[in-house]
Amino acid sequence: MIQKFLKVPAVRIAAAVVAIILSGTIRVRAQQSSAEPPPGQPTQAQQQPEQPSSQESQEEEAGSRRKAKPKEYKNWTFNVGGGASLMNASTQQFVRNGGVVAGGGVTRNYSKYLGLQAQFQWNNLPLRTSALRSAQAPSGTGYLYSVMLDPIINIPVTKVWSGFVVIGGSYYHRGGSLDSSSVIRGTGCDPFYHWWGTCRNGSIPETGNFLSTSQSDFGFNAGFGVSRKLRGNMELYAEFRYLRSSATSLRPITVGFRF
Repeated sequence: MIQKFLKVPAVRIAAAVVAIILSGTIRVRAQQSSAEPPPGQPTQAQQQPEQPSSQESQEEEAGSRRKAKPKEYKNWTFNVGGGASLMNASTQQFVRNGGVVAGGGVTRNYSKYLGLQAQFQWNNLPLRTSALRSAQAPSGTGYLYSVMLDPIINIPVTKVWSGFVVIGGSYYHRGGSLDSSSVIRGTGCDPFYHWWGTCRNGSIPETGNFLSTSQSDFGFNAGFGVSRKLRGNMELYAEFRYLRSSATSLRPITVGFRF
């Protein structure tokens, strides 16, 4: 009976289709079974770590750059300030304390702690009344130009306060003039004219202008100071220095700004 039923063409075609479907299903199940790992072993997708996208990598790289520690010092700093001077040594005998100081400078910083500073300073040298009497002059003026080149050592204390120390060589030019003098030429020089720098061979010169002085020499300077950070890159500083040459000695005190 079954053989007769299978001889029908439509039945034969249907049987063939069913056989093909069954064989394909069995083959797919066999492939899936071979691809599945044993129990407890991670799959291939689990074994390979998830790779971040290119956009995520760029965002992480940009974030790491933003988190980089900023530079703790500037390559160049500038300062300007003013104050007054205290006289020292022989200068104190002829010049009053409190002469005006004005100056400025530039610093090349090589690290947070060490730099090289070039400083220019002008000091007023007001003559004492006793010095004018010795010069037999009614009035007079004096000044000092200083050019200093110093290594500077910065000493951070807190994020706001810091200190610094300077020491180095200097070039000094001292000048001045007396309005007039009743001193007699050729007479012996008193201590003022020796310091003034116009005494020649121990006496007032017979010729030439002895009322004006202009003398230059080299010396040294040393000092220290403190600074406080303000808004932005601005700092307020106070500084004490000791300036010394063979002709002049003084101690300027300066307050100013660094930026």
